[in-house]
Amino acid sequence: MTRHMKTFWNVLLGLFCAGVGLWLIAPSLIVVPLSFTDRPSFAFPPTGWSTQWYHTFFEDPAWISALKASLEVGILVAVFATLFGTAAAVALSRTSLAGRQGIRAFLLAPMVVPVIVVAVGLYALFLRLNLLGTVFGFVVAHSMLALPFVIVPVMASLQGFDRRLEDAAAICGAGRWTTFRTVTLPSVAPGVLSGALFAFATSFDEVVLSLFIQNPYLQTLPVKMYFSVTRDTDPTIAAAATLILALTTCLTVVAGIYSRRRNRVH
Repeated sequence: MTRHMKTFWNVLLGLFCAGVGLWLIAPSLIVVPLSFTDRPSFAFPPTGWSTQWYHTFFEDPAWISALKASLEVGILVAVFATLFGTAAAVALSRTSLAGRQGIRAFLLAPMVVPVIVVAVGLYALFLRLNLLGTVFGFVVAHSMLALPFVIVPVMASLQGFDRRLEDAAAICGAGRWTTFRTVTLPSVAPGVLSGALFAFATSFDEVVLSLFIQNPYLQTLPVKMYFSVTRDTDPTIAAAATLILALTTCLTVVAGIYSRRRNRVH
């Protein structure tokens, strides 16, 4: 293949990937202009522009309460899912137990099991334990769904980690915890950060499971949006969706910049 042909195919592949990416994100981007419409409808394209729906969102205590609940639960889920997911990934990567693959499949099962199945089971369990509508219940439930999204990137980072660095640290007198904290963890930090980001996004966007375990006193933002779209017709829900889109995009960009800088350093 000549150089010109190779360049041509690379450009064609890039255009194809850009087209697929645009096709995937276009439905999400439509909510952005809808959130600035001047009419109380979802007519697209908007005939005028206004920020009244953002004022409605931030002036409504119900929307603000839902946003605060989502942020609180999402941050707690990111912390706990990252801690337990990183520990599980390290254990699965370093052990040679006969049932290691079975344990791994069990931990990754929430990625393939329908959410509605998990929701029904947790609803029955939480009903007996009086955990419905509690922050602790939300954190436990969302962490179950987020755990696989931490284990996968951390295990991927550990596969490219040179374990001789840990041996060198042990020879120098470092204990296991010191070795993990000063040698292993900095090397797999991009995977851990990606896992934390995915854990937060999984919790922040979850609606099916949250519908089962919520109560009128504790509703996350996706649940509030679900009830709003079934009752109201004003574009306040588009403003809420735009805020979610902006938040997740900023987190992704920050994580990408951090990972790129660490890759340059190493």
